[in-house]
Amino acid sequence: MSGRFLLAIAGAVSLWSGAASALDIDISFVRMTPERVATLSNLDPIPEDLGIKGGELAIEDNATTGRFLKHNYSLEIHDLSVGDDLIGVTLDALSDRRILITDVPADALLQIADLPEAQDALIINATAEDTALRDAECRANVLHTAPSLSMRTDAIMQYFLFKRWTRLAMIEGTYPADIAFADALRRSATKFGLDIGSTKTWAFDADMRRNAAAEVPLFTQDLRDHDVLLIADAVDDFGRYVPFNTWLPRPTAGTEGIVPEVWAPVVEQWGAAQLHSRFQDIAGRDMTPEDYGVWAAIRAVGEAVTRTNQADAMELRRYMLSEDFALGGFKGTPQTFRTWNGQMRQAVPLVTQRALVMQAPLPGFMHQHNELDTLGVDAPESACTAFEE
Repeated sequence: MSGRFLLAIAGAVSLWSGAASALDIDISFVRMTPERVATLSNLDPIPEDLGIKGGELAIEDNATTGRFLKHNYSLEIHDLSVGDDLIGVTLDALSDRRILITDVPADALLQIADLPEAQDALIINATAEDTALRDAECRANVLHTAPSLSMRTDAIMQYFLFKRWTRLAMIEGTYPADIAFADALRRSATKFGLDIGSTKTWAFDADMRRNAAAEVPLFTQDLRDHDVLLIADAVDDFGRYVPFNTWLPRPTAGTEGIVPEVWAPVVEQWGAAQLHSRFQDIAGRDMTPEDYGVWAAIRAVGEAVTRTNQADAMELRRYMLSEDFALGGFKGTPQTFRTWNGQMRQAVPLVTQRALVMQAPLPGFMHQHNELDTLGVDAPESACTAFEE
């Protein structure tokens, strides 16, 4: 079943009179809850309001400035399950709102972006990380606040070079998300001149909660000697059972151990702790990467509205892609959009469960224009042509 509800915060209270000068910014959020993969452990339940609470916080943040400028923000949430009428819901959303935030898979995002009714809409992808969406499959009406997989895997390879951990091995899962993450790790390793010397595919059907201490050493015994073991377990199935059970005593990274994330509660500098605290106040839980992607999307809209005093989707898009736009994303550097594919530039924290290890781009990785462009597909390599004028 699909759900729909409306969050509205009026920016104009009784501070001024004259309703004609007020500006209404109406945003729709289309969210599709995917079918969950059955995993070995259920210790980390997935919040039912994933992304939604990030949107609610962003609307509140936008209203903090908006109330003085007479900018009124509303967020209409369309909550779908797999099999619901995505196109019908989207057309309904676009009938009276031209700013659309999405938390949907890549194929669904492309269906939305290609609708004739969406060609003059501003669509911001908050969660889909598929690199192709920023490359050959890019769309001019879609911007991205979610980092691409290649941005995240480039970040971890920069760290390996910084640490001089040049000998890599990898265990990858069998689900499509696992394979995509493993492929991104391979591409990033090649980009930075590293080599994943040996790889094994995890296909166990035994209960690792009981057998990990016996099975994992045997499974990893024949991996070529390495400095770090990469784990590609995007669905969070087996990865938690690998660290400290490997044949060789080596650190793990990827989806377990040192993990490249767009956001994590252990990021505390640059005001991040305050953002996380405010999120906990309204959500009663930690802020996730999905929440951050939605928050950044709606805050980017709010920043553009504040600077332009416009609510028109195309005017906001133009400004967001200009050199004048910058979002303070609580990660130490201004976050801007790449003009060649609509991807938001942003630092990528490398985290463990309990601490920030480092944040990419790392020292020594230089770029002729912006060091954040060392993460992901840079302009000379891009196959995206939709943004060419």
